[in-house]
Amino acid sequence: MTLLDRRLVLAPMAGGPSSVDLAAAVTSAGGFAFLAGAYLAPDRLRDDIVLLRAAVGGAAFGVNLFAPSPYEPGSAARVLEYANRLQPLADKAGIGLGDAIHDDDSFDAKIEVLLAEGPAVVSFAFAWPPAHVVDRLRGAGIEVWVTVNDASETAWADELGVDGIVAQGWEAGGHRGGPVDSGHHQAPTRMLLQSIRSLTSLPVIASGGVADPAHLAGLLAAGAHAVACGTAFLRADEAGTVEVHRHELTRRADTVVTRAFTGRSARALVTSWTEVFTEVAPAAYPQVHHLTAPLRAHGKATGQPDLVHLWAGTGHRSARQGPASEIVAHLQSRV
Repeated sequence: MTLLDRRLVLAPMAGGPSSVDLAAAVTSAGGFAFLAGAYLAPDRLRDDIVLLRAAVGGAAFGVNLFAPSPYEPGSAARVLEYANRLQPLADKAGIGLGDAIHDDDSFDAKIEVLLAEGPAVVSFAFAWPPAHVVDRLRGAGIEVWVTVNDASETAWADELGVDGIVAQGWEAGGHRGGPVDSGHHQAPTRMLLQSIRSLTSLPVIASGGVADPAHLAGLLAAGAHAVACGTAFLRADEAGTVEVHRHELTRRADTVVTRAFTGRSARALVTSWTEVFTEVAPAAYPQVHHLTAPLRAHGKATGQPDLVHLWAGTGHRSARQGPASEIVAHLQSRV
């Protein structure tokens, strides 16, 4: 496995927080970093890979993609109903809602970029990558990891022939990355890790809610080959986290798993948006993501936290401000 000597993984955080500077800083500090390829144009992804490779002097790193989510017939009506509920919020902000399209985030083109640029690892979230894609990546010498939220998905990963499993527990911030968005409560990180470890010999990377040294060391002791941290780096100097998000991480205590922002379950800080719309938001990704994108962008630009998807894991209050190198050293201080 690529990172047997690197026990801390920088989780990909698509949509802004993930940056070349952050990945480079974590790599230089001894971690294994992922770039978030989701939402980037293929050319931008290629440029970021080239920049990161130059910054880390050939050290190994990974790239994460969202595998295409299947379109569910009948979802259009539910999305339209949700748009009608959101319209007063958009009118108050003076912003139009986005077009609720279903797309694949230029998946095939990004796969070609990855095959050409050859990062050490490509990880997938949201769905299983097609078997032929896994075969092509592995044939090019690139390891493939998949994300799971339920131990029952382990057999699928084994059958697909991947090289590693990211066990994303219930505490994790941001989107639930497994192939089935059940909308139901799922196992916490440690329990999920132990269940998956009992079912497979594949390396397992534990992820979810880790923001302090004791938690990281405990997961390694429980059998994780490495531990992925995302929220712990949201306040890092090198992160692309917008200012309103950084600020609210220090002010708000509670988080909730909600489909209100993107149509896919994700853990965020509790705001008036999550309180009003969580129960009525449909399961329809990426249509809801595109629908709400202009309103969320407006919230970021104007510093209105109740209009922003404030992704955060349950350990967000432990996230530190400062250089990423210091955060890496702190998290690994008990390893």
